[in-house]
Amino acid sequence: MASRNRFRKVSLLGALSLISVDGLYIQASEAAETKTYSKPPFSAFASQMPDALLGNDKFEKPVWNLHNALNLPKWLSASLEQRTRYETMDGTFKANGRGGDQQIALQTDLWIEANLGKFRLGSEFLDARALGADAGSGVNNTHADEADFIQGYLAWAHQNLFYSGVGAEIVAGRQTLNLGSRRLAARNAMRNTINSFTGVKLRLLNYDTWQFTGFVTMPVNRYPTGAADILAENHVFDEEDTHTWFSGGFLELYNLAWGVTGEIYLYNLDEGDSIRNATRNRRYFTPGVRFYLKPKKANVDFQLETIGQLGTVRSSAAANNARDLDHAAWYQHADLGYTFDSPWRPRFALEYDYASGDDNPNDNQDQRFDTLYGARRFEFGPTGIYGAFARSNINSPGYRITAAPCSDLQLGVSHRYVWLASEGDSWTTAGLQDVSGLTGDFVGQQLELTLRWDFNSSLNFETSWAHLFKGEFAKNAPSAPTLKEDIDYVYVQSQLRF
Repeated sequence: MASRNRFRKVSLLGALSLISVDGLYIQASEAAETKTYSKPPFSAFASQMPDALLGNDKFEKPVWNLHNALNLPKWLSASLEQRTRYETMDGTFKANGRGGDQQIALQTDLWIEANLGKFRLGSEFLDARALGADAGSGVNNTHADEADFIQGYLAWAHQNLFYSGVGAEIVAGRQTLNLGSRRLAARNAMRNTINSFTGVKLRLLNYDTWQFTGFVTMPVNRYPTGAADILAENHVFDEEDTHTWFSGGFLELYNLAWGVTGEIYLYNLDEGDSIRNATRNRRYFTPGVRFYLKPKKANVDFQLETIGQLGTVRSSAAANNARDLDHAAWYQHADLGYTFDSPWRPRFALEYDYASGDDNPNDNQDQRFDTLYGARRFEFGPTGIYGAFARSNINSPGYRITAAPCSDLQLGVSHRYVWLASEGDSWTTAGLQDVSGLTGDFVGQQLELTLRWDFNSSLNFETSWAHLFKGEFAKNAPSAPTLKEDIDYVYVQSQLRF
């Protein structure tokens, strides 16, 4: 138990520090008695705040909360969260697109958990709606998932298993996954819907040196999937995809040298067709390694992640004309930052992302990187009705600046240049492709400004403006929108945690 107590002391006490929320480095709020807290992301997150093994208060308890309001017993946790986001876009970059779009994304989440000694029984209910969407919005099940359960689990945890100094936790049932950099397995933050999985997860934690997470799960399919049903608000309960398995092992090693943390992992996706869903039968092994040094005042920080991907995949989900392809792809991320010891604690970082594309779409090889169940907002800008870029067929350097004028206010600037990794492959999020490669590979630039204000620990506000400067490929590729003008996207959102 001594090891765990030392870990808690480091987490809870100390000077003002920088933390990362969805990839945006910001300052943690400083309360009296030098206690610091990590700011939760701008999404339903109450179920992720407690940690059965660390047993610390990493996140500040919302000042307005159901537990106190209802005078609930200590063994029962409950939280209600509501996010409202208005987003608007004045043009389009998608294939055959016409005009702009707007939407009001509503996300309401109720989480309840009973703590029964070493056992926990929990459930999380999510209602995600896309108000104002119409037939031209391209709405899908990433925008809406009405009245469904994204978690329903039984968990067991022991902080000092067999007096070994190792903590152990097992979670069984429907649950969310949030691993490592979140590039391959993530609990979605900006996206209106949240990935969930049904299965078993094992976590082992040596408090001073390492942590291991292993899991075997079935992805949960969100229903309905068709735009007409979503717009009509037809309710269908989500179901596990019993023909698909997502499993893996993830090892994190603390303080390898000079404060550097390392991760090594392997994921396996074995996808099959079901009566409801025709798939591309992705059968991927995805190994990866990451090294990083967290931001710290007056210090350099960095992150380096390399991911490979091997297996097979069908050329399309249509079985009658699909070909089986050999799949070999890779991804590389690197960033280097520095946090200045000055007012506002500004941090400047250079970033680079490369995700392979398919060099020859007509052969029997597939080389386009697949981000599996990862999130992308923290690297490639807002998603929602925008979502211009993803971790696939992309070659993108950029820089990022963040600052905090005070503990309740965070500012961010991000600027990226984007090329296709393979000229003949598609700009996947836009659905644009020139197999001949004659249109070139420069997609354009994206500039984003973000501001977040925390009124208190229960009520937060955020706004962002993103501008897409269209390059030659975005303007001239086959099926590109007739209007060639640049795109402006704006959102304003509020988050209430109760």
